[in-house]
Amino acid sequence: MTNLADRPNSVRGDRRREQLVETGVALLREHGWPGVTTRAVAERAGTNPGLIHYHFGGLPGLHEAIFRRATDLVVTPLVTELLNAEDERAALALMRDMPDRAAADEPTTRLAAELIVGATRDPALGVVLRDELRRARGLIATRLASLRPGWTAARLDGVATLVTAAIDGLMLHYMIDPDLPVGAALSAVEDLLEEGGSCGS
Repeated sequence: MTNLADRPNSVRGDRRREQLVETGVALLREHGWPGVTTRAVAERAGTNPGLIHYHFGGLPGLHEAIFRRATDLVVTPLVTELLNAEDERAALALMRDMPDRAAADEPTTRLAAELIVGATRDPALGVVLRDELRRARGLIATRLASLRPGWTAARLDGVATLVTAAIDGLMLHYMIDPDLPVGAALSAVEDLLEEGGSCGS
């Protein structure tokens, strides 16, 4: 029988749930989704496998909680940096550095790769990633609106979509090809800003 102190609405229960999620994220970094099993998470966390069912309803629920945490660890820092950039050119300068920084941060790069794997294999995880990317695009569009008040909503949404897709694409391509001309690609975008920055639609 589960101890009342481990119930989900108790402080101890919350700590246990957090521990299981953190353990799952660590295993995901090390072994990918095949390594995130009920037994592996329970053994690493030093707890009863039954608590995974109790707190998450089973392994799929735990996988979703791990996926949400991993998404936050990968996506939020990038979006925060872009939102804090002074203007579009400052954001482009940040994007120039992102591939090298990602390559130097192997644990986060592994998490990013596993997010794609998980989202393509499990529709429920795909919904989580979809919603997080939509949220990121919305935040970027709002920031762009403050920089480009003359742009239409459609233009803001379109550019925000291109920005998020560009970050994902650059990271993925750079993982495969370290000689990818990231600087040249972003210089071309900067040229487009110079040519079309004053357009209203």
